[in-house]
Amino acid sequence: MAEAMIEFQSVTKQYQGGQPAVDGLSMSIDKGAITVFVGPSGCGKTTSLRMINRMVEPTSGTITVAGKDVSNEPAAQLRRSMGYVMQSSGLMPHRSVLDNIATVPRLNGVSKAAARKRAQELLDVVGLASVLGKRYPSQLSGGQQQRVGVARALAADPPVLLMDEPFSAVDPVVRDELQRELLRLQRELAKTIVFVTHDIDEATVLGDKVAVFAVGGKLAQYAAPEEILRAPANDFVASFVGRDRGFRHLAFNAADAVPVHPVKTVDASQLGASSGEWALVLDGDSRPMGWASPRDGAGLVPGGSLFRRGDTLRRALDAALSSPSGLGVVVDDGGRLAGVLKAEEVLALIEKTRHNREDAP
Repeated sequence: MAEAMIEFQSVTKQYQGGQPAVDGLSMSIDKGAITVFVGPSGCGKTTSLRMINRMVEPTSGTITVAGKDVSNEPAAQLRRSMGYVMQSSGLMPHRSVLDNIATVPRLNGVSKAAARKRAQELLDVVGLASVLGKRYPSQLSGGQQQRVGVARALAADPPVLLMDEPFSAVDPVVRDELQRELLRLQRELAKTIVFVTHDIDEATVLGDKVAVFAVGGKLAQYAAPEEILRAPANDFVASFVGRDRGFRHLAFNAADAVPVHPVKTVDASQLGASSGEWALVLDGDSRPMGWASPRDGAGLVPGGSLFRRGDTLRRALDAALSSPSGLGVVVDDGGRLAGVLKAEEVLALIEKTRHNREDAP
């Protein structure tokens, strides 16, 4: 059984004259795992997150972190002991990226030189080029700013990371990158992460466990994402998860059994010479750039999403359906072409998986 890092014990937050924002919340959050709070607006998920570091004080009940009652900890000290990432990166505009990341170590008494050295190391950890350290937040893209926000939260090496809708303000492509990056970081760092989102897709992609909150601040279901998709606890959870939960469930099935086929390739210099069939255009390092169409004069046609070996059936289907040729492009860990997969074979495997699941006791 997993060790609990954070415990809510009958926690209620009641604002004057209104319904409870959080109503009798009791739950244990596992150490070293990602726990996602998800639900519609006004369901108490952000309030619950903020009670962990005392940005919001509970009306009643107890919250413990590593066995210590947070109400006995000085609030400022408690907050500095945890990482915090919010929706807008919350960076200080007049400070360089390095100095933004170094904020908490400096507050904790670390020398400026040591704090900046740690900040420089963290740029690499969150996938940012070292040259960005001297820039100011306004000189970065939204996705880069969020990565800096994550680096700042990690700077003091906290055991707990609180993330309040951190990726909701960026476009879907960047959001997907940031989600992958967070999962990569978690494999390396094994923090206790509490992540708030209103997006059930994001919750099921990221969460080791998912807490679905209902309006009125009540916990409707708390389980592994696969269980929530397979067996919603009640009508509210079923409607929140949505009718396409069977499709979302594909995120838990590996696509290892889908056959990978060879494909005709050309290099970029051969574009325009029609061969009468779809051909994949590669750069000098065998990385896919897009498709050459069977039609003359079509130029380079964008190739849709890529599928990496070890990915899920859902990503395999995304790759096949988003490809203009109907062939999903498979790449290795270095992004080089490994072959293609066919939509009809992915769909056949999905159907087989579904039947196996229905036949299971």
